[in-house]
Amino acid sequence: MHMEKNPAIPDAAAGPAVYRQYARQWLGAHLPAHMRADSVDYRTPTLDECRAWEASMYDAGLAGMTWPKAYGGLGLSLREHLVVNKEVGALAMPESVSSIGKELAGPIIQTVGTEEQKQLFLPRILAMRDYWCQGFSEPDAGSDLARLRTKAVQEGDSWRINGQKIWTSGAAKARYCLLLTRTGTVADKHRGLLMFAVPMDTPGIRVVPIKSIDGKVSFAEVFFDNVVVPDSARLGAPDEGWNAAIRVLSIERATNRMYRAWRFDCELRQLVAACKSDPQLSRLLDDGSYQRRIGDVVGEIDALKGLVEQTVNRMMAGDKIGARGSLTKLYWSECHQAFAGLALALVSHVNPRSSALAQRARKHFTTAYFYSRAETIYAGTTEVQLDIIAQRIMNLPKDL
Repeated sequence: MHMEKNPAIPDAAAGPAVYRQYARQWLGAHLPAHMRADSVDYRTPTLDECRAWEASMYDAGLAGMTWPKAYGGLGLSLREHLVVNKEVGALAMPESVSSIGKELAGPIIQTVGTEEQKQLFLPRILAMRDYWCQGFSEPDAGSDLARLRTKAVQEGDSWRINGQKIWTSGAAKARYCLLLTRTGTVADKHRGLLMFAVPMDTPGIRVVPIKSIDGKVSFAEVFFDNVVVPDSARLGAPDEGWNAAIRVLSIERATNRMYRAWRFDCELRQLVAACKSDPQLSRLLDDGSYQRRIGDVVGEIDALKGLVEQTVNRMMAGDKIGARGSLTKLYWSECHQAFAGLALALVSHVNPRSSALAQRARKHFTTAYFYSRAETIYAGTTEVQLDIIAQRIMNLPKDL
């Protein structure tokens, strides 16, 4: 994949509007047709193609927007980050293959990492040189990290880790694991949690792939059997793991992938265009029930856009995300799940005689529907988000 090296990235003083126009032009000119899910030329890109595409976006100044310049970022504000996300969302491009590194490991290292860790890890994450996985969930501790059991015991200048993680995305390709462990007992709940940056080639780590409903092997169980890591792998002070994890989850729920609302908009345009390309599907668009459902989706997407923009405005004014991150996570996951159900209902009418665009849409939205079923589970289940909103925002009693 040939990409322009060192393009003329706008100066930070140019402002968000200039940066948005630059992002629109660069992405429109460089995103290959075979990587656009709304194109009949689409084919599933390889890992190397996705890595090269994301590396080129970084070279073009469209990644690491808010990361400090000292660690490979651009040192810009959330406003530039948001306008670029709007343009990323407007195109049906692949999801990041390094989201754990960019959206979770990177921010937490910036928050609690040592200067040496920041210099070591952060530039390589942005340049797509290292993949990360997230070792949080366990068989008995999914959204409720207070039940986490993976144990880390200090032995001089090192730590011995034993335990098991599950639903670990990208574990087979990852070079590092953002690993959350416990130094005490399960009875300690949120106390005694400690985070590490663990190289995945450390002796004692075993990765067991899990096949998902779509036939892909993107998840894994990861076993840690007497894994010894140096104290330099520790991220933050002992007993700081819970606060660090909460920061990670707040970031993940509220600020990561800000493009979602604009991507949902893009998907809706793709769905309508595919229906209009086929006589049978086109007639369905005239049906009152489908028109009402599409209208509901448009309203939900607009509301999500407003919620994201409000979040950015508040953060720019100095507010912390806190529990409000759960509002964003709850809304986008429920919104997209409802949209995916509508899309599946429409493309289920596609047959072998349908248009090429309709055939492409059927494949895309069938896959999207399967993925959407998990969106109300990962990054915190809907039930957990509702509980957080009830207790930490609405101040409702636990036993209501």
